[in-house]
Amino acid sequence: MTNEERIMYLEQKVKAIQLTYAAALADAVVRYGNEGILDKITDQKHAEQMKNGAMLAARLRVTEPKQVIEKTRDAFECADFVCTDTSEGFEAVATSCIICSLAKQMGDHNPCQIFCLSPIEAMIKGVLPEAELSVVSTLWEADKCLLTVKE
Repeated sequence: MTNEERIMYLEQKVKAIQLTYAAALADAVVRYGNEGILDKITDQKHAEQMKNGAMLAARLRVTEPKQVIEKTRDAFECADFVCTDTSEGFEAVATSCIICSLAKQMGDHNPCQIFCLSPIEAMIKGVLPEAELSVVSTLWEADKCLLTVKE
C-alpha cells in the first residue's frame, strides 16, 4: 500500500468512526427521550461537564474560547461551525449537523444540549470562566445553529 493509499484508507476509517459515533449519540437521545429521562440525564451531564470543563478543554489542547468550537468541529466533523469575531467576542454558525439530522430522522428528541451545547459551554468556561455563551438558535428548530460568546 502506498502512502497515498494509506492516507486515503485512514481518512475513510476516521470518517466511518465519526459517523458511527454520531449515530450512537442520536440513538441514545432517542432512547432517553422514549424512556422519559432525556431531561434528567441532560441536566446530570451538564452539571458533570461544568465541573470538568477545564479538563475537557485540556484534552483537546484548548486555551481560548474560540478554539473550543474549532477543535471540536475538526475532531468530530459533526457540525460545520464557522467562527466570526465580534466586538465582544465571537459568534459561531453551523448550517449542518450530523447528530441533529440523524436524531430528526429517528424521532422527536433534541440532541443539541446534551451532546453539543453543554460540552461547548463547559470547555469555554473551563478556559475563560467569565465568558458567556448564548444560544440564539439551533438546527433543531431553525435553519442554523447560532452561538454567541462574550469574552
